[in-house]
Amino acid sequence: MEPDKCCESGCIPCERDSDGQEPLDLCNYIGGEFVCPMGDEWMNVLEPATGHRFARVPLSGEADVGDAVRAARMAQPAWGALSHSERADWLDRIADALEARYEEIATLESRDTGKPISLARDVDAQRSVSNFRFFAGMLREHEQEVFEMSSATNYVVNKPVGVGALITPWNLPLYLLSWKVAPAIGMGNTVVCKPSELTPMTADLLMRVIDEVDLPAGVVNLVHGDGVGAGAPLVAHSDVDLVSFTGGTATGEKVAASAAPVFKKLSLELGGKNASIVFADCDMDATVAGVVRAGFLNQGQVCLCGSRILVEESIYDGFRDRFVDAVEAMRVGDPSDEATDLGALISRQHLEKVQGYVELAKEEGGSLLSGGVPCMPAEFEHGNWMAPTVIEGLSPNSRCSTEEIFGPVVTLHPFSSEEEAVAIANNTRYGLAGSVWTGNLEKGKRVSEAIDTGMVWVNTWLHRDLRVPFGGVKDSGVGREGGKWSLGFFSEAMNVCVKHD
Repeated sequence: MEPDKCCESGCIPCERDSDGQEPLDLCNYIGGEFVCPMGDEWMNVLEPATGHRFARVPLSGEADVGDAVRAARMAQPAWGALSHSERADWLDRIADALEARYEEIATLESRDTGKPISLARDVDAQRSVSNFRFFAGMLREHEQEVFEMSSATNYVVNKPVGVGALITPWNLPLYLLSWKVAPAIGMGNTVVCKPSELTPMTADLLMRVIDEVDLPAGVVNLVHGDGVGAGAPLVAHSDVDLVSFTGGTATGEKVAASAAPVFKKLSLELGGKNASIVFADCDMDATVAGVVRAGFLNQGQVCLCGSRILVEESIYDGFRDRFVDAVEAMRVGDPSDEATDLGALISRQHLEKVQGYVELAKEEGGSLLSGGVPCMPAEFEHGNWMAPTVIEGLSPNSRCSTEEIFGPVVTLHPFSSEEEAVAIANNTRYGLAGSVWTGNLEKGKRVSEAIDTGMVWVNTWLHRDLRVPFGGVKDSGVGREGGKWSLGFFSEAMNVCVKHD
């Protein structure tokens, strides 16, 4: 059944929005078919830029999850029996079909998340295709490990884990879903996906692509819904063998609490409160541009964003002034406009949370150097808009300086020595990423290695090689994704020792 036929088949009565258009009612994808949910609870999908409804997503429940897990379990033996090369061919077919929908991906992602179309095209659409191609190549290059002894030969067999639960957030919907699906099914697992209910559109598109290429039924399944109704039953299901979760630290704690007692294999990529450390010997032009990008990409709604900017005292005033000028030159506006730098925040609730932190910063003694509510045309008056905000004067120990805000808000802090910069950078519960800006590469490497974090960039930010480990320490998560780390997580390594005659 085509996904846009659910309403016509009698699941729910059609409604018309204020613009006279019928909202698209999304369906789950289970066992190779688009199916209506068993319950009758639905949630509106709203455009962050306008506040208007343009789709509805089912709030699936335990019964829907059970059907999806059963479909995945039934499909796993045959799928797991395929060779690495055969599964790589399937990943390439998916990549080709996604690439043919490149502009559709970008348009849907921009409309669904509120991010600028240029960002959705260059980051979301591009990475969604390259994730499948990259892991297809990794599978073809995979070589069996062999360890020789004087009296025996050991060889390692990488077996599928079984059925995986893949839970993804709203900020990079298809980018992160494809980052999990590709290595998971590439290593012979079957999966049940649970995307964010706030941004379900490109997850639905991926299911349409998977249906189009005739991927064997049950290999990839998708259940829409919220964390309580769909996410929690999926994680807790006794036939789910592994859980890969990307999202907030508080939700990650609940996922871990559910999965750990029954020893499910678990990967958690959680929050961050990352530092951009600026030394006096940096290339000022490149650093200002890089730190602005690190602070405000996707309206600051990226777990890797550098929201704490630490600046060496001798250049603090000059850097601050140039940084604020660059921030205020950013264009906030219509996400579909190619010239837009910053779009809308994901939801009204999230906007209020971020604005609450700005008010807290004032109470904590901070001074606002930029920010406020941007002036928007009438058609965007109900959108979730916020100008990029720069705050100085806060203690490095303040809540706004140490808690994840996940919005277009950065704080500035002077430092006098490498040791002080490292101490400030490490003074949070998080340890995901960071960047160091300096003309002395030895200093850059030295400072990077002193930071308690999973990833650091020197004189750049978000410059990604998909082969390297991705993940954090402390409250930023458990495990690593990327390259061989993803293939390792989505498989069980078995050693076979054969004694020589």
